Formats: sequence, structure tokens, C-alpha cells
Amino acid sequence: MNVRAAVLTGPNGPAGLVVTDRALPPVRRRDVRIGVEAAGVMFAEVQMAIGRYPGQPRYPFVPGYDLVGTVVEAGAASGFRPGQRVAAMTRTGAWAEHVVLPAKGLVPVPDGLDAADAVALVTNGVTAHQLVHRSARVQAGETVLVLGASGGVGTLLTQLSVAAGARVLGTASPAKHDLVRTLGGEPLDYHQPDLPARIRELAPDGVDAVFDPIGGAGLADSWALLGRGGRLVWFGSQSTLHSTGWRFAPAVSALRRIAGWNLGSRVRGDGRRGSLYYVREATPAFRSDLATVLAAAATGTLNSAVTARYPLDQAQAALAALSEGRITGKAVLLPNARSGAGGALGAGAEDLQGV
Repeated sequence: MNVRAAVLTGPNGPAGLVVTDRALPPVRRRDVRIGVEAAGVMFAEVQMAIGRYPGQPRYPFVPGYDLVGTVVEAGAASGFRPGQRVAAMTRTGAWAEHVVLPAKGLVPVPDGLDAADAVALVTNGVTAHQLVHRSARVQAGETVLVLGASGGVGTLLTQLSVAAGARVLGTASPAKHDLVRTLGGEPLDYHQPDLPARIRELAPDGVDAVFDPIGGAGLADSWALLGRGGRLVWFGSQSTLHSTGWRFAPAVSALRRIAGWNLGSRVRGDGRRGSLYYVREATPAFRSDLATVLAAAATGTLNSAVTARYPLDQAQAALAALSEGRITGKAVLLPNARSGAGGALGAGAEDLQGV
């Protein structure tokens, strides 16, 4: 069976993405074939398009970190049946009309939840939930700094931290400050040259947690802004997108710095700690947390902040919009939709601020 899919052909940025027919593997006993309703577009694909994502496959390959869809064909030992709606984190392969996946990684999607809203919570939602509740363990009365608060993960981090009872300081461009306010955060201009000083004015004793998807030289500022017992969680490397050399080098350098800061903190006894977060899909915690955020979205207590929807044949445009900083919130592909003269099915915005 052949299906339409978006394929990255080489490290040429969005220009290297083409939509073509690909052969679909057979469905084995523990597999299911899924008709993809929505697939996420995120910073990982921007990195993959230029060959800078750690551990990415060799070209050519189909990108797509996560999906929501309907089971079309189920293997005899899969435990699923045709017609069930499911979500999965794939890391690659989701930008296609149909996919074949092992059943063990699938999570049911609540009836009535829009596919685009649901897929925005697969990787981004679990990431935000685990950052707030597992990594930093945000408590009521604490002050949290969210870098990139208007992005795909940042919007969710802001909402979940506010729901936990925390005060949220969120960086974003001025055009997105109203969005941050709507989510319950206090917006700060990330272009402001004296931003660390401004944050210290707002939190004289330091912040209790910093969520940093940017990395690079600014990681030191994130650490310095922590108060006693503060937690820095680093979960991305947007600042190193155009670095050269070994693609793992920025992560290794950051981890060495964090280890040194943690050692110094133990010596001083100030209780600060830094850590790297990396979402892991093959765990009971992932499946449990995904079910939790999907249920929250279904009841209207969590806004997935989807701002742009593209059909599969506009996948290159979606990737270009994210690469060029024209997406705020979350962009998704709708593989079984078809574009008309207008191209994208929903408008994006400016600011690359999310994962």
C-alpha cells in the first residue's frame, strides 16, 4: 500500500522537504494501521531539516514527532479495533496519511476532542506536565520563570504552573504579551537588554524554578536567577540551531556546566539544582501523563493553543513558517485535508518561541 507522506531528502532546510508516495509496511500481529488526523510541527523538525537533531535518521526519512488518528486496521494481538481514536509519540514518521505502529505505545483519545488540539498535547503537553509536576515539582506560592511563554510548550507550562498556584513570569515578544496575560502569566520582553535585572526586581529573592528551552550562553543567566532551593530545568537548545560541528556538543557542554553548578551548590548548601529534561515515550509515566493532559483538554481546563493548521501538501510551508519565526503557539499538519488557494488552514504568527 502506498500513502502520501512528507519526506526530508537532505539537510537543506524546508526546501529539502517533498511530499511524495511511500510504501507502507504490513500490519503485524501487534501493530495497527492508523489514518492520521493530525501531526505536530515542532522545533525538532526544524533541527532535523538541517541535520542538527541528535539521533535523527539518515536521509531520506519522514519526519513527524507525534500524531493523533483513527485505527483503520488492527493486528490480531494488538488489543485495538478499527474506529478507535489514538495518540502516539513517534519521533519520526508522523507526517503521512497513514502509519503502521506498534500498539503498545498508543494512548486512547477522548471522544469529542479535536484532533489538532489533541496532538498539541502529545509531546508538548506531556513535556509541560512532567516539567511542572515531576522535574521541578512546582508548588503553590512559588515564582516560576518560563522562557518562551508564547510557544507550544511555553503556553502549556504557563497554564499548568498557574494551575499549581505559582506566579509565572513569562518571556515573549511584546506582540504576544496579551497571550501570556490571558494564560495567567506576567509577560516580559525577551529582547530587553537588562532582562535578568528586571526579573531580579520582580523576584528579589530569586525564582523558584526556571524552564529553559533555549540553552547556550543564556543558561548561566537562568542558573543565576534561582533563589535558595531553586530548580533549573533545561529542555531544549534553540540558541544552538546554527552551530557547526558535532551535533551533540552543545548538550555535552551544557551538561558539564550544570554538573559544575550542582556541585558548587552542594558545597555552599543553597539547595539549588539543575537538570536536563528529555521526554521518554516508552514509559508508564508518559502514557499516564498523556491521558491526564488529554482529559484536561477534553474538559476545557487546558488550552492547547493551536494557532496554525496546514494540509499535508503544505508541509514545506509549515516547516518554513516555524523556521522563520512566524509561528506562535502550536502548528499542526492535517494529513487528510486538502488546501485551496489560501494554503494554510489557519493563520500562524511571528515569534519562534516553542518546541
